[in-house]
Amino acid sequence: MKLEVSKKIIGKEHLVELFTIALLADGHILLESVPGTGKTTFAKTFSEVIDAKFRRIQFTPDVLPSDVTGIQFFHPQKLDFELRPGPIVTNILLADEINRATPRTQSSLLEVMEEFQVTIEGTTIALDYPFMVIATQNPVESQQGTFPLPIAQMDRFFMKLPMEYPVYEDEKRMLALQKGKTEIQSVSSVIGKEEILQGKLALISIQIHEDVEDYLLAIVRATRNHQEIELGVSPRGSIALLRAAQGKALLSGRDFVTPQDIKEIVLPVLSHRIYLSAEGSLKKSVEEVLLEILEELPTPVEVEI
Repeated sequence: MKLEVSKKIIGKEHLVELFTIALLADGHILLESVPGTGKTTFAKTFSEVIDAKFRRIQFTPDVLPSDVTGIQFFHPQKLDFELRPGPIVTNILLADEINRATPRTQSSLLEVMEEFQVTIEGTTIALDYPFMVIATQNPVESQQGTFPLPIAQMDRFFMKLPMEYPVYEDEKRMLALQKGKTEIQSVSSVIGKEEILQGKLALISIQIHEDVEDYLLAIVRATRNHQEIELGVSPRGSIALLRAAQGKALLSGRDFVTPQDIKEIVLPVLSHRIYLSAEGSLKKSVEEVLLEILEELPTPVEVEI
């Protein structure tokens, strides 16, 4: 997958790995970056590689919930109401600049993100597998005409990932593509629905030793008792951390989770689920507090199962 995505997206191999883990864990992604870093291109390329249908919604304050989910409209020839599903009925949904939508429109994604179904004026439609929401927001304009995502919605995102500026060498390769010195290659689908299902089953079968599981829970519970944290990680967050660690182990070719798997996945899985106190936010960032927790907790010795 990394090889195929890299044909169009340069230098984002780590994102491909995290997206793959989220896909196998039935998770959703919140991408945070400034405009022009390739969020849409990345999401479209990822959907092509997994042979999935792709739809994009550009959120603005005037977008209505029905614009997302769909409507029942009256068909004059049939003299009856007809269901017209919205763009949410797809495999990969790019919710672009989700924090520009009103809270009412944002909430139209809650059901589909949790239950993988959408209800349109009383009619419920189960979505095809796989389904993933990739939402984006611009951190620079977080206060200009935006509506911050509520806690309940943030908690439904499996990971929050920054899409950073490319390093010098990668940006130089991008310019070479634009100048025609390097041919832009087409992307082929390398896995389909059956392979994703097999990967999902393989992920949940990854074993975790009791000591490592206790370590995972110690991290989660430390966020709930930390003096600088007002709201710690929910049980949904602890399950997400387990699934992400299992995914990390799977992609590393192991059938068991190590403490290092957990450490490497903590920030993308937990950082958006934690809210600092007013005093704590003046001193540190959420990421700094999480790293402190990791440093303070004793790491169990790795034991193969």
